[in-house]
Amino acid sequence: MGPFEYIITKIEGEYAYLERIDTGDEIYIALALLPFGCDTGTRLLWENFEYSII
Repeated sequence: MGPFEYIITKIEGEYAYLERIDTGDEIYIALALLPFGCDTGTRLLWENFEYSII
């Protein structure tokens, strides 16, 4: 499974909304599971159950 690319569309409190770039699907995830320094507009790569900043 993967890799998939996401973009952070919105941050509310300690959670972020991620939009998958190829399908437009949106997920809601805790910021603690994302790399340090993420903000709205950050592009992420999900691979091997881990997010990294592109």
